[in-house]
Amino acid sequence: MSCRLKWLTVPLLITLLLPLETARATADEGDLESGRRYTRMFFAENTSPIWDKMTARMHDALGSEGALLAFRRQVVTQLGAEIGVIEERIDHVQGYRAYIRQSRFEKVDNPIVVAWTFDDKDRIAGFFIRPQQQAAASQYLDYETEAELVLPFAGEWYVFWGGRDIEDNYHAVARDQRFAYDFVIVKDRRSHSDDGSRNEHYHCWGEPILAPAAGTIVSVVADLPDNPPGTMDARNPPGNHVVIDLGNDEYALLAHMQESSIAVSAGDSVGAGELIGLCGNSGNTTEPHLHFHLQDAPDFGSGEGKPAFFNDYLANGARVSRGEPLRGESVRNAPGGER
Repeated sequence: MSCRLKWLTVPLLITLLLPLETARATADEGDLESGRRYTRMFFAENTSPIWDKMTARMHDALGSEGALLAFRRQVVTQLGAEIGVIEERIDHVQGYRAYIRQSRFEKVDNPIVVAWTFDDKDRIAGFFIRPQQQAAASQYLDYETEAELVLPFAGEWYVFWGGRDIEDNYHAVARDQRFAYDFVIVKDRRSHSDDGSRNEHYHCWGEPILAPAAGTIVSVVADLPDNPPGTMDARNPPGNHVVIDLGNDEYALLAHMQESSIAVSAGDSVGAGELIGLCGNSGNTTEPHLHFHLQDAPDFGSGEGKPAFFNDYLANGARVSRGEPLRGESVRNAPGGER
């Protein structure tokens, strides 16, 4: 996958918001050495070899080698020198490998994460440096969803973000998105065909998004343009989206839908499985996908996230009567499980 899926903007000490894909896997010595080498080069201000190994999309995101060098200077000014490596590993997903390194730096107390992503041609497809993050506190850790949720799509989708830990779910840092999901469609270990430069290349683009349970439409945004892949609309984080009141202070948010594709209006009643709109790439997102979460308030960003337990679905082919899909699983409603 060529982009990190994220529409939440999180205040960080420092960050270079470029692509990263991670999932648990066995470490690979060659990639460990590559990650160490590029980290040494970066801190030694030897950025030319790094720039030369970056993908065209990385070049577009940065703009110039000078921006990479300026970022390096910002890092050293704020963090000081690296004084010790806590741990390092290689993670794999969909043909990409990510070198993840946790280190201590002389000017800050908390661990800092350095990460490089490599594609199948050993090019640098992603890079960031940021503080180690923590999941948001929640009063709902033991909460059981009251709505009878079904997965909000037909066919098999891949859980790009899902779970309760930061490693599995980047959303967990945010109070309102503590238990959120990002879903894509994967074929041949990739979310897109060709070079992924057009929304139409993405397998989930234009796929129907369905109501996860019976409820009442609270709000709709439908007229925002879809982003070209690799760009984001940070001013409108959820993009085209729908909020559904499921009852019992459970509000479902379905986000990033296609411009002018939403088939419902505020005040409408919907049943589980009813068409809501089409999967798009609007809002603060780098590629087409569906973002879904539950919260305890009707307005985006104003409430606290609630766990979303889905009923009767298949996860990697195994039937789950009730559960929370996890990062890396391929999921679909079980036969007869759609409403």
